[in-house]
Parts: sequence; C-alpha cells; structure tokens
Amino acid sequence: MTRHSVDPVSPDEPYLAFWRERHLCTLTTLRPDGSPHVVPVGVTYDAEARLARVITSGTSAKAGHVRAAGSEGARVAVCQVDGRRWATLEGRARVRTEPERVAEAVRRYAERYERTPRPNPARVVIEIEVERALGHG
Repeated sequence: MTRHSVDPVSPDEPYLAFWRERHLCTLTTLRPDGSPHVVPVGVTYDAEARLARVITSGTSAKAGHVRAAGSEGARVAVCQVDGRRWATLEGRARVRTEPERVAEAVRRYAERYERTPRPNPARVVIEIEVERALGHG
C-alpha cells in the first residue's frame, strides 16, 4: 500500500491487511449546518461487499446525522492511522436496524477488535457503501 488512490473493487492485500489489524478509527458525518462531526469508532471493512460497518447506539449523534440525510444516504468517511500508514473509505451511509445486519456487524467487530461489545438493545449498524478508497503505507 504505497499509493493514495486504491481500487475499492479490488484493493491490494496490504490495504486489506491494514483493515484487519486492530486500530481505532474515526467516522466523519455532517451536522445539519454542514460542519463535520468526527468521532472515534471501531470499523470493519468487507471489501467483497464494498461495505464498511460501524456499530453504535441508535440514539447517537452519528446515527442521527446519517438518518437526517434521508434515503439517499449520508456522505461519510472512515479513517485509520498508524504512524505513516493511513487508510480512508468514503461512501454513502445508511442506518440499518434489521437484527441479522446488526448481528453480522457485531460479529465482524468482535473478530477485528478481539472483544465482544457490551449488550445494547438500542444498537444499530451504520453501513457505508464504499465508493472511494484511499491510503498510504
């Protein structure tokens, strides 16, 4: 992973490996006034499905910002950094509440972060349809 633009349909193995390592990430959403809202999150990336997933409470500001964008989805970015290495995924996000989608997101989170998140009956998953991938390493 040495270039900035990465093919989101066919990312190279070093890029995928970086997304499997345990790293804290950030999610950037937009507030109603257009200003960025950046928060730390855990992210999982399914390159085959071109989906990034963030689990959160349905009452969180980030979920609210995504919902406010409507059916078109919200423009968002997730990013992780490790020294000089970095990777960003950009795309359209939607809040999903279906139990099977939330369970899959929790499973992937537990696998990447090597811990099961605490129970949360209000949990949802923000699914990001990845349109652009960037990185350097």
